[in-house]
Amino acid sequence: MIENVTFEEIRIGQQASLSRRLTMSDIELFATVSGDLNPSHVDEDYAVDHKVVGHGMWSGSLISAVLGTLLPGPGTVYVGQDLRFERPVLLGDIVTVTVTAKSKDAARKTVVFDCLCLNQDGRTVATGVAEVIAPTEKVCRAAAELPQVQVIRHDGHELMLKKCESLPPVPTAVVHPCDESSLRGAVEAAEANLIDPVLVGPESKIRSVADACGLDISRYRIVDVAHSHASAETGVRLARTGECEAVMKGSLHTDELMGEVVRKETGLRTGRRLSHVFVMNVPTYPRPLLITDAAINIYPTLEDKVSIVQNAIDLAKVLGVEVPRVAILSAVETINTKIPSTLEAAA
Repeated sequence: MIENVTFEEIRIGQQASLSRRLTMSDIELFATVSGDLNPSHVDEDYAVDHKVVGHGMWSGSLISAVLGTLLPGPGTVYVGQDLRFERPVLLGDIVTVTVTAKSKDAARKTVVFDCLCLNQDGRTVATGVAEVIAPTEKVCRAAAELPQVQVIRHDGHELMLKKCESLPPVPTAVVHPCDESSLRGAVEAAEANLIDPVLVGPESKIRSVADACGLDISRYRIVDVAHSHASAETGVRLARTGECEAVMKGSLHTDELMGEVVRKETGLRTGRRLSHVFVMNVPTYPRPLLITDAAINIYPTLEDKVSIVQNAIDLAKVLGVEVPRVAILSAVETINTKIPSTLEAAA
């Protein structure tokens, strides 16, 4: 329940308080709502020398919360506020806000409150005075249930690209880039200095797509082959011989490309099981989330799964995850002899 204190009920010296810990979510949400992107608040790299600090008005908002919900409470109207910030509120600090009724104006129904904000060490972080119009009618009702707020970031892709800025482009066989999305993807990756593309496919078709889409491919090497199967075979050969270090799929069927990749005599097999990894940029997860195997191994053995997991671990380390954590998924969370995947997860 939430209940107010009317103008008539307020006594000089009456107090109300609340405490709140400053979290990174608080800082990010405050910055999002206010548009205050001062790097001392939201950029950990910038703030590394003096620590991340909260917005000054975050403390001010806590004062508003006390006045609007506790004393006087519902029906309160802000008239004015004067704040002085004594020291920064650091990430993890617990701030206790106390308002104390200082004076009342019966004609205007206003109340002046002294405001004090202390951190967990009892040190003053802010002081001030607030003037409000206090409610004259009693209100007592159930407090509204606030929605849960989730901080969702969309910069994972950009952070990954930033890590590549100091690296040389990877010579890449782009296999059969004969539609706009596959050719544009290769060109944009090259322009971002991520790859040095070798376009493998029917040259006339590749150039036709480039002309139709306004893409400049004049600086890129083209290996002219007749059809998609030849594109797959040639692209894999370029990688096998070391002329290219990566293979990028174009507008051919996945089975057609993978058939050449896994071919025993001429493919790209090694001593470890070949596997596929999805690298997911999940807005609510702070690191890349890797899901494997999602495309190649339909019914892997326990030995196959060792390679699949190790491949994902190696990739995670390349992506900057220092200590990858592995979760083995199965239909149930307990060991069941009738479900081999539970036995293998426990192995």
